[in-house]
Amino acid sequence: MGQPPHILVVDDHAQIRESVTRYLAKNGMRATAAKDATDMDAKLAAGHFDLVVLDVMMPGEDGLSACRRLAAEGAVPVIMLTALGEEPDRIAGLEIGADDYLAKPFNPRELLARIRSVLRRSSRGEPLAGKLAGRRVRFEHLVLDTDRQILVDDEQGEIPLTDSEFRLLVVMLERARMVLSRDQLLDLTAGRTAGPLDRTIDNQISRLRRKIEPDVLRPRIIRTVRNGGYCLATDVEEQA
Repeated sequence: MGQPPHILVVDDHAQIRESVTRYLAKNGMRATAAKDATDMDAKLAAGHFDLVVLDVMMPGEDGLSACRRLAAEGAVPVIMLTALGEEPDRIAGLEIGADDYLAKPFNPRELLARIRSVLRRSSRGEPLAGKLAGRRVRFEHLVLDTDRQILVDDEQGEIPLTDSEFRLLVVMLERARMVLSRDQLLDLTAGRTAGPLDRTIDNQISRLRRKIEPDVLRPRIIRTVRNGGYCLATDVEEQA
């Protein structure tokens, strides 16, 4: 059975954020809140989301501008929320790439129905390699061939990767030099949250290190950050 969809709710009103995320969670979805566009960007960078519920009227960067950026990246569908409820505002949101639009105040049941409808319309298979699909990526003494799902070592030749190893490596290459917690890595690679004593990520990191580290006992490519998680501590270069 598939994992429940993960929804990011972006609104500067704490009461709306809390009530919507709580309602979605009660109806079988995973929900995370962000208070503004900056917070939204941080959450999107650190986790996997299937849809963004985005308020138009926010301090700082407004929802229309944020929606325009998300639409340009094409990574996640967006439902816009607004207190205005005026037709020009609704049309502007749809024209810049929003998948749907709902005026405040709204019935949470209607929002849930619209989320489910957009998810059905936008459901599409995502390449295992994510944004790196079809590319070759060099780091340290290795090149990752995303089409063939193998590593090419400058000295040892080709190193095959399992699906889980490949997905984990891609996630870390996309976020090189960023410290990622175990929960974030599990969310990004498997779309789920960690349970008590869950060692999935630690085991995958250990297996991956055996394939990429010159010295497994003194890893320098994937470093452990105390009380933080793991970090791909090297530069990454995409090759033609």
